[in-house]
Amino acid sequence: MIKFNGRPGNDNKNNAGKPKKRRFNDKATKNTDGRSGADERAVYQFAENAFLKNPNVVPVVLPQVKTHDKSRGEIRKGDRNPTLTQNNYAAIDLGTNSCRLVVATPTTTSFRVVETFSKVVRLGEGIIQDNELSLKAMRRTIQALKVCRGVIDEYMPIAASRFVATAACRRAKNVAQFVEMAKREAGIDLEVISSKEEARLSVVGCLPLLNRNIKRVLVFDIGGGSTQISLARVTDNGKTFIEGFVSLPYGVVTISEAFAGHEMSTLEYSTVVERTQAILQEFEEKHQIYQAIANQEIQVIGTSGTVTVIGAVHLKLPRYNRSAVDGIAISAPDIEFTINKIKTMGVEGRCKHPCIGQSKSDLTVAGCAIIEALMTFWPISEITVADRGIREGILLDLMHAQKSNASHHHKKNRRGGRFPFDRRTHKNNAFRSPKTVMQ
Repeated sequence: MIKFNGRPGNDNKNNAGKPKKRRFNDKATKNTDGRSGADERAVYQFAENAFLKNPNVVPVVLPQVKTHDKSRGEIRKGDRNPTLTQNNYAAIDLGTNSCRLVVATPTTTSFRVVETFSKVVRLGEGIIQDNELSLKAMRRTIQALKVCRGVIDEYMPIAASRFVATAACRRAKNVAQFVEMAKREAGIDLEVISSKEEARLSVVGCLPLLNRNIKRVLVFDIGGGSTQISLARVTDNGKTFIEGFVSLPYGVVTISEAFAGHEMSTLEYSTVVERTQAILQEFEEKHQIYQAIANQEIQVIGTSGTVTVIGAVHLKLPRYNRSAVDGIAISAPDIEFTINKIKTMGVEGRCKHPCIGQSKSDLTVAGCAIIEALMTFWPISEITVADRGIREGILLDLMHAQKSNASHHHKKNRRGGRFPFDRRTHKNNAFRSPKTVMQ
């Protein structure tokens, strides 16, 4: 194992003999570094305010479609048989940028999606100014939540559901007002979850993509207002433990708003990369990830809109196709090429691209900066693209809990109620428990 006192790859006399950091070609970023005054102050203000302190790293353990677009959002219907009674589950992931719903029914090994809904709401718009949700953003989000409520009602009864809100709501001083509005006006009872729980759910949602020949995985989830990076290990008996995680206190929305009004300059882009790597340093020193990745002992999975956009642009898709993107592995050279391609498109080119569009144009560049920071900090050879995450993690949680409760109830009745607590493990359980327990 190699322990780095500085950022891996700095080639100076204090780091002699250590691996050199691979650099992306940064000439693709529009170079407006000749600007001074307000633009440079924006860079330094972002560096000062957006990265206040390194997040705590807390070890946790995990025991074991026809599409149409409307102004209200995008709804995708899966296959369903109206003659069969379905055991439906519902999950909502309300982030800083988007509101996403999934309704699914369990199968013997996983679940089948019945319907999904997705809408860009930008709930966290302007939150970096005063740490408050604006009334306009709250109203947009409430309208999307009303659509979610209508979709959920179509599939009643719902066996179990969970509706979570993440970074924007964690940060907002007026979150209580918004949560009360969501319950009163949309009938949605939101749960504001911690960054630790957000990281756990992202890992659980990506479990189906794990390479069973590799025992460790690094999952990064680039959100609108925060970025979660989790290191997990799969044991010989199939259980998955989260060894540690780090939460970056910014995401694509907060980055793009910090440099709003123009194409990110080389200086601004580099600032995001460098500050991200500064936060990663403590995480690296604690878990010695660099050498394990170099030895191909860790699989890297990315889940976010930026990651899926990179996948779609890499595949040259005429329009976004989840089934084509989810689960593909992209090599480091191809990721570098695709990121540079996205940056050189410019605002107009990204807005016209069928897999990016106006709503993701600025956000995608911000996300590329975070991905580039990861790729140049660690010797990552490829990234597995995941068009899944928190919603899917919630579903697996709910279905496992329901299955466990039914199993325990059955055993209690079979024994006449004499042994209400069954402590034995069930090796054939199709859903391994993704419940978080502190070590």
